[in-house]
Amino acid sequence: MGKRDELIAKYAEDLKSKCGMDADMDLLTKVTIGCGPAIYDADASTVAATQEGELETVKNNFLIKKLGLSDGPELMEGIKKALDTYGQSERNKYRAVVYYMLTKHFGKESVYG
Repeated sequence: MGKRDELIAKYAEDLKSKCGMDADMDLLTKVTIGCGPAIYDADASTVAATQEGELETVKNNFLIKKLGLSDGPELMEGIKKALDTYGQSERNKYRAVVYYMLTKHFGKESVYG
């Protein structure tokens, strides 16, 4: 099993144990691959949920650029909902897991089709 496969398994476990969802492994794999080399970097692999700048980056680079959503208050609401689902006390919120939840939340699975 390669490093990426190990990370995908870890993300699936986080979705199940911390977010209460069963992962669509095909979609989770595609979202993880879409994160690129960031998943291997300790800092870049997580979302700093308490930093407004980080949340803006998620909104602009992922929701607007990658998923093709139009800017509006519902984007930040979706991000906050995903982070709440992950759990405010959870220190490491993996980027791939957050992106997966956002993809599902906004019904944009087709972007990874």
